[in-house]
Amino acid sequence: MLKNLVPEFLSLLQSPDPLGAYHQYLKNHEPVLSAYWSNYVLDLESPHVDEIIQRALKAGRQDLRRMLEQHDIESLAENTIEKCRDLFEIDQDFDVYLMVGVGGANAGELVVDGKGVAFICLEHFTGRANPETYGLGLSPDLIPLWIAHEIAHTVRYTSPRSRSEISHIVQSSNGFYDYWETGSRVKLLELFVNEGLAVTASRMAVPDRDNCDYLGYGRRQYKRLRELEAFLRNAVTPELEKTGLGYRLRYLSGGMSPAARLVSGKVIPERAGYYLGERMVEAAVSDMGLAEALRASAEECLAADQNAADIQTA
Repeated sequence: MLKNLVPEFLSLLQSPDPLGAYHQYLKNHEPVLSAYWSNYVLDLESPHVDEIIQRALKAGRQDLRRMLEQHDIESLAENTIEKCRDLFEIDQDFDVYLMVGVGGANAGELVVDGKGVAFICLEHFTGRANPETYGLGLSPDLIPLWIAHEIAHTVRYTSPRSRSEISHIVQSSNGFYDYWETGSRVKLLELFVNEGLAVTASRMAVPDRDNCDYLGYGRRQYKRLRELEAFLRNAVTPELEKTGLGYRLRYLSGGMSPAARLVSGKVIPERAGYYLGERMVEAAVSDMGLAEALRASAEECLAADQNAADIQTA
C-alpha cells in the first residue's frame, strides 16, 4: 500500500509550534518513523534529536514544493508498485512510504512487525542539490528505480519462501529489521547478494536507464569499478564468509574515509559492493528467474556464479 506523509509534513511547517507538531507527527506514524530514525539517522532518545529536527524544520522547501507541482509522484509510485507485484511475484504484503527525511538516506528498507516497508525521502529527488535539506539533487525520474530497489529488499526479508540469511535474522528478531545488527551478523556474501539482487530487480522493473542510475554511481565511479572488477573479485573472495559491521561500511556505505576503503593496497570507490553484488547474481537470475533469485540463499547465488565462470573458462 502507498502511504504519502509529505502533505502532513509540509502542513506542520505552518504550525505555531513546528517542533511540537513534528513530535506529534512522529507519534502519528511511530512504528515506521521510529524504525527510520534508528536505522538511518540515530536513536530517538539521543540528546541531539531536537537539533536535527529543528534543522529540518527550518530548511527551505521551495525545491520540493516545485517538484511536487510538476510531477504526479503518487501515480509514479503506484505504477511502479504494480509492476513489482507481478515481476517479483509478491507473496507478502508491504507498504511504500513517500516522506521527507532529515538528511539521511534517499531511500531505504525496513521491516516493522513482520511487514516490509520501502521508503523514499523526496527531498533528495528535486533535481537540484539543497545544502539546507542535504538533498542530493537526484532527478524525480529516478524515484521508480529506488522504489523497485527497496521493494526487492522487502521480498527477500519477508517472503515465506525466502532462504536468505537476513530473513532468518528478521524472524528471530520478532519481525523487525535492524540495519546495524544485520550488518554485524550476516556474512559479507549475503550483503553483496542482497544489494546485487535489488539492483537487478530495479533494472528489470524500470528498464532502459543508464547503468550508473541503478547503482547510484557517477559515470567516473562506474568506469573505475569496471576497471577494478577482476582485482576486487579476487580481493574480496577470502572475506565473503566473514561477518562484521566494518565490512558493510567498507563495501556498501557512502561517506567512508579512504583509509576505511583500503583493500589489498588500493583505495576502492565508495559502495563498490553494489557493483560486485550485481555481477555476482547475474547467473542466478538467469538460471532461476528474478522472483526465485530474490528468495534464494546467498550460497545458491554464489554457486550459480561459480558454475557460470567454470563454463566460460572451460
